[in-house]
Order: sequence, then structure tokens, then C-alpha cells
Amino acid sequence: MTMTIDINAISFDSNGLIPAIVQDARTGEVLMLAYMNREALQMTIEEQETWFYSRSRQGLWHKGETSGNRQRVKRLALDCDQDTLLVQVEPMGPACHTGEQNCFFNTVFEGKASIREVIYEVADEIKERRVNPVEGSYTTYLYREGIDKILKKVGEEATEVLIGAKNNDKEELANELADLTYHTLVLMELMEVTIDDVKTVLRTRRPKKEVLRVE
Repeated sequence: MTMTIDINAISFDSNGLIPAIVQDARTGEVLMLAYMNREALQMTIEEQETWFYSRSRQGLWHKGETSGNRQRVKRLALDCDQDTLLVQVEPMGPACHTGEQNCFFNTVFEGKASIREVIYEVADEIKERRVNPVEGSYTTYLYREGIDKILKKVGEEATEVLIGAKNNDKEELANELADLTYHTLVLMELMEVTIDDVKTVLRTRRPKKEVLRVE
């Protein structure tokens, strides 16, 4: 995919910079905030990896050049005032220099804990259990038993979902849907079908709508 943008239309600040919010394209997690000047943005567009301008070092830096934690750009978007960039990426490792997944790990207030990424977290744990089996793990047991056992569990949980719905019990239904989701994710991992594969199919079934994007 070729990314093009009219850099002259961007509102850089008095120092020639624009803030760039970096977001995981898969999960929506905000990874970091950095700044780009014209050259960094041009390099980002040309290489489809993130480049930034370091205000402290007064120079360009290629994210992951030394650590290997590069960021492959999937989408660039400008806000309504064209003075802030949203950079959606595929991270190749932690975004923060401390080794944390993102730079916003110092929580100062938290209401209800976010559950936005839980499906991906469960899928990652399931994949880890398949690659590195753990004795006593239910997921490990399912993979040891094989496809027939996993399919049986998917079928059983689907039936439980129907029963929960017929009972008009919201809590029961939520629990059974969670069980079905887990066993479906186990099956998906075994068959090498990813969440993104399913999301792509769903996207193709929806009417297209206009979005602000750079491509």
C-alpha cells in the first residue's frame, strides 16, 4: 500500500513539529506519544515504519533501530484541525524504552478496568499454551486430546448458549457465551485462523463508509 499526503496542508507548530499518537492497529491500545517534523513524516510514509523527531536530541530517530522494536505503519490519519497525527501500527515489540508494552503504565486514576483487549489477551494465552504446554492447564489438555475433543466442546458450549437464551437468564447466557468464545478461540488457534481473519470477513460484509485515512 502506498501512502500519500499533502504535507503542506498539515499544521505543524512553531517548532515545525506535529504530535503523533501511536496506537496498536490490532487492539486499539495507545502505545506512545512522540513528535514528527516534515522529514520524519516523509520517512514514515516512504518506509512505512515510524520515524520521529527527538526534541531532546534535536534529530530524527527510527523507532526500534537499536532495540529491534520497530513499528510497521498500517494507517495514518489527521485530526479535524490537521495538527495531530494518529499512527496505527503493528508493533514488533514493546513501545516503551522501559520494556513496558506502552508508555502509559503509570496509572493515576482508574475507574472500571478496561476490557477492550481481553479477547486478544485470551487468544495470546491460548497460543502460548499450545507452543509451551503446561501440565495441569485445561488448554494444554484440550490440545493434547486433539481436534475431536475440541469440536465436541464447541458443540456442547453452543448448546449451553441456546439453553441460557431459552431460560431468559442474562447472567447464564453471558457465562455460556464466554465458554463458547474460549473454546472457539482454542479451535481457531488449532486451525490457524486468527481474530483478524474473522474481523476481515466481517468488514467485507459491511457497507463501506468514508474514513479519513492516508494511503
